[in-house]
Amino acid sequence: MKVLVVSDSHGNVENMCRAIELERPRMLLHLGDGWRDAELVAQRFPDLPLEKVPGNCDFRHQDAAVRLMMIKEKTVMLCHGHTLGVKSNLSILLREALERGAHVALFGHTHQPFVDIRNGVVMLNPGSIGDFRRPTYGTLTFENGKCIPATHVLPVT
Repeated sequence: MKVLVVSDSHGNVENMCRAIELERPRMLLHLGDGWRDAELVAQRFPDLPLEKVPGNCDFRHQDAAVRLMMIKEKTVMLCHGHTLGVKSNLSILLREALERGAHVALFGHTHQPFVDIRNGVVMLNPGSIGDFRRPTYGTLTFENGKCIPATHVLPVT
């Protein structure tokens, strides 16, 4: 099962739509700074399940900044990362993931793609799908009980 992970769309709905058409995922995860963008994409792809968390530019204080969900028997933590200090370092994010029992920690905010495995936790930042010069996104592929993370550059047309 392939999951598309995006963050920091900042109004660029078209890049998200292009990534969906390119990857043909079974689910879309939006990690903030584009809450309304995610809703617009959901209207264009009504059969694609969407999960999202707010970013610092979304002004949705009533919605949880960190969420857990299950995907193929893996606990996945979604956050934008601004409340966990990801621009400074990833120690708070990793601690939060470990305390919550997450197998996967997804975050945005830095606009920099990042993939690593630390203390058994898959960590992925898809970068910024909204970047007009070098848009990036992530994928999670769940197969044979494993979660395989990757980041990609969306070809600019």
